[in-house]
Amino acid sequence: MFVSILAWLCSLTCQARELTVSSPNGRLVAVLEDDDMLMISVRLDGVALVAPSPIGLILADGTTIGRNGSLGFGLKSVIVDDTDAPFYRQRHIKTTANQLDLKMKDGFGLQVRAYNEGVSYRFYTTRKGETIIKNEIAEYDFGSEASGWLAYSTNKEKPFAMAFQNTYHKTSLDEAQDLPAFLPVTIEKDGCVGAKVTLLESDLRQYPGMFVKVTKEQSNKITYSKLKATFAPYPKKMAYYRWRGMSYVAETEDFIARSKGARTYPWRIFAVSEQDTQMPVNDLVYTLASPNEIGSTAWIKPGKVAWDWWNDWNLRGVNFKAGINTDTYKYYIDFAALFGLQYIVLDEGWYDSSKGDIMNAIADIDLPGLIAYGRQKGVDIALWTVFNVLDEHLDEACSKYAAMGVKGFKVDFLDRNDQTAVEMAERIARHCASYKLFLDYHGFYSPTGLSRTFPNVLNYEAVFGMEECRWAKKETDMPRYDVTFPFMRQMAGQTDFTPGAMRNGTRSNWVECYENPVSMGTRCHQAACYVVHDSPFTMLCDAPTSYEREPEYTKFIAEIPVVWDETRVLQGEMGKYIIVARRLGDVWYVGGQTSWDERDVEIPLSFLGEGSYTTTLLTDGINANHNAEDYQLDSQFHHSGESLTIHMASGGGFVLKLWKLTTVDHL
Repeated sequence: MFVSILAWLCSLTCQARELTVSSPNGRLVAVLEDDDMLMISVRLDGVALVAPSPIGLILADGTTIGRNGSLGFGLKSVIVDDTDAPFYRQRHIKTTANQLDLKMKDGFGLQVRAYNEGVSYRFYTTRKGETIIKNEIAEYDFGSEASGWLAYSTNKEKPFAMAFQNTYHKTSLDEAQDLPAFLPVTIEKDGCVGAKVTLLESDLRQYPGMFVKVTKEQSNKITYSKLKATFAPYPKKMAYYRWRGMSYVAETEDFIARSKGARTYPWRIFAVSEQDTQMPVNDLVYTLASPNEIGSTAWIKPGKVAWDWWNDWNLRGVNFKAGINTDTYKYYIDFAALFGLQYIVLDEGWYDSSKGDIMNAIADIDLPGLIAYGRQKGVDIALWTVFNVLDEHLDEACSKYAAMGVKGFKVDFLDRNDQTAVEMAERIARHCASYKLFLDYHGFYSPTGLSRTFPNVLNYEAVFGMEECRWAKKETDMPRYDVTFPFMRQMAGQTDFTPGAMRNGTRSNWVECYENPVSMGTRCHQAACYVVHDSPFTMLCDAPTSYEREPEYTKFIAEIPVVWDETRVLQGEMGKYIIVARRLGDVWYVGGQTSWDERDVEIPLSFLGEGSYTTTLLTDGINANHNAEDYQLDSQFHHSGESLTIHMASGGGFVLKLWKLTTVDHL
């Protein structure tokens, strides 16, 4: 919880022109200037990472919060967040910030926090009655010669309606596309102390999510590019697609948010990283989210999943017709039980999605029988559904399927982040928690800390994941994306990438195949996903019969944990490679991935405690550049003072398991 340790009144007046709040180590400084418009800037060691940038809120009555001498008095305090973090990348987190709380005009205020890892701010109101926000002002100025990693909307006609799945385009901001980009966005300024700034948001509740769009200004013949915030308007009228019964926004209001009474607005975050390795373990989104609102999390069981959709129910050598039917899912259950997987998912097709009939399984599915069969085998079941379909049957669906023994829902196709979509995501999370049902959110916006507030939301898509290999084109560079998004997207929260492909292609021989898909990169690149990704509910995406043909490999990846006590990023450079170490109890796993560029990496084992260790190393085989499915699995002994040199093939990877050698191990 937040603990205020120190507070004092700053005795500021309306004539104050500049206010500052510094990080605990003094290196980061947030500066507020009370000009014609309230401006915020961020400095690292005195160098401006973010130049003075206007921020504010425009109300429906025309009032602009932040204009013309908005600053009143302020209160400074030290904020410490010391909390357990179930199903997060660390078991426990502790962060400290210095905060400036400004009382503004018209019943509004602004909180600004400076952490060692970044700066955040949010507006709040103490007003009674209804408040309608027409727009939010945020025009972040990174000066000239700034470049960015941007994931643009994939819908040019309706940019706020899409699945939040795109690769990152690294470009000069001056040459950026004229499209909104969804968060996170990372910015780097040439010659600016080598630091990157990543824009994120947290505690998104009763409010639309932020997009940014590049705007250009000229001064003294120099072009300055800014990232201007833009938001989905508040929906006025909804309509339905006939396929899946999915709802969409048919008509909008001329404002972005409405609410009643006192409230806070979302945190805007400038996460600052001087090394790329700091990025995936930045905890600001989690720490700034509202604390747990569902109580005990003991009933929530993370785990691995035997998944049907990616492999197209493509079983081989069985004596029944594979497909969406009871016999096929019994086979998936048998496979999951054999390798110790905790779940299977019944993806799209288990109910008639064209009618939105979530309350009834199709005739070929004996759902009570499958649940009972899975219970005998120690394997539980989660069900796929569309967001609004579940929401429209929320209590009856939760009541029926929880009583039946279903453990959770994979919820898909929200495909928007306007205020009512955000409210739907929270409503479903809260209601499912009351029935002890967990959630995996797909077709969903980038995480904003919801898993802290509702820990039963175990995972999120919002990633250009493995499904893209079913319809990607040859020029799609998945390995490069695979070593880019963990640095950026995982700053926001967990990711359901759905790895585990058993058919793997090199850069030259990868082929598009919808019915029997192929991953880009090596088999070991796929295996490393289970260590590199924050993913407490993660898939084995390929067909059970493909895994069963290679039991040694399947057993190894099935045993990799999905929750951890500790996470470190040992090495990496965004867009090139990444090496992540994770610990559960006394056992460490190290996972590495590279782009299409093969490379040798040297890994000092100094992060281990003193002593000797048994190791199992899964690496690209000697022929992996020709046959991406080639791998080696070897066991050895190593000492914590040693370094290991590991070769990763083109699009390759590795997984290293280490546990301390005991006397018993010698016997």
